[in-house]
Amino acid sequence: MPLTAVLERLYARRRFGIRPGVDRVGTLLKRLGNPEEKFRTIHVVGTNGKGSTSAFLSSILCQAGHTVAQFSSPHLVRFTERFRINGEEYAAEKLAQRLNSVLEAAPDEATFFEITTALAAYIFCEEQVEFAIMEAGMGGRSDATAAFNGEMTILTPIAIDHAEYLGTTLKEIATEKAGIIKPRTPVICAEQPHAVRLAIVKQCHSTASTLTTFGTNFSAAWNPDHTLTYHGLYRSLQPLTPGISGRYQAINAALALAAAETLETGGTKIAPAAFSKGIARAEWPGRMELIAGTPRLLLDGAHNPAGGAALAEALKDYSYARLLMVTGVCEDKDVEQIYAPLLPLVESIYTVTPAIDRSMKDVVLSRFFRTQGVESEPCGTAVAGVSRARGLASANDLILVCGSLFVVGEVKAWLEQVDYAGIRG
Repeated sequence: MPLTAVLERLYARRRFGIRPGVDRVGTLLKRLGNPEEKFRTIHVVGTNGKGSTSAFLSSILCQAGHTVAQFSSPHLVRFTERFRINGEEYAAEKLAQRLNSVLEAAPDEATFFEITTALAAYIFCEEQVEFAIMEAGMGGRSDATAAFNGEMTILTPIAIDHAEYLGTTLKEIATEKAGIIKPRTPVICAEQPHAVRLAIVKQCHSTASTLTTFGTNFSAAWNPDHTLTYHGLYRSLQPLTPGISGRYQAINAALALAAAETLETGGTKIAPAAFSKGIARAEWPGRMELIAGTPRLLLDGAHNPAGGAALAEALKDYSYARLLMVTGVCEDKDVEQIYAPLLPLVESIYTVTPAIDRSMKDVVLSRFFRTQGVESEPCGTAVAGVSRARGLASANDLILVCGSLFVVGEVKAWLEQVDYAGIRG
């Protein structure tokens, strides 16, 4: 059966919206025979960097000879991107069969993300993976992935995001995200704001879990030649050349390395060379992804204030005559905070309307930029925005595509000349 037909049934579940809690997905997993119990789960939770951190860790474990699955959301171009085994997308034909089985077992009110999460468990069980690196959707304690009994939690940087579901303060959001930590398990944590760290320490104390923190127990820093030095729990590694670009990847790579070291001390076999090879061979599309050409395109999925700040910092490593920005966002985003660090760097902006229901119109976003004193032109679609920027750019300019993973996905599909499946959940 074609995947597109089965996906329509899954997308119909969007009518239930987002419903925190693990009861429905727990029921579904039980009906499927609890496939999540057949592999080792590592939770990856946070606001930014979850996908990159997961990709680094998956690559390290693959280089060590383990069979590793990675679950992520959302996808950029194809739904199959959400399910990777040893770095490869799951085949569409097999995915259609697995999804049909999961839909047949799903409770009437199970949501899109709950079914997708259960589908990941079902696929990974059937493919007999050893590890599943599970990226949380947006929360923690009440996230569907919390139904999996994780043996480790990795906490990437936590910031204000999805406040309508997680809480309006850093403390509330951190408490919710840290709530996924299982009793007596190791926790690998990025450097965090004070309020976030307090919430994490409290959760680790209540669960008798061991906290290992970036900056205290391990660290990473860039060298002048753009290689990375890692000082870890039991080893130091240099020079490292991360396969995923961007200054902010130092933290994500370090989190993955510390997680791998922790697994190693617990008995998981990881050859010394797997650490550096895994970091070097990691891939994660749409994050500081440079597309060669004249002019060059740089794709980055930054879509919140912390992501915007990290992107602005990462741009210091790029040389260009002018920076032209093609961008679009969802209407619920804090555009002033997202773009504040980027506006001083750009020459002109071409706004687009992402191809999703909750997108901010290009004319509205363009009007905002003009109030900030930056030249801006509404262009309609993401492809039209890139085409317009290309037509006005010189050979030494850099065109930055950012603001939303939806926009990055549309542009990637166009560049690769493939159908864009869209992000509908």
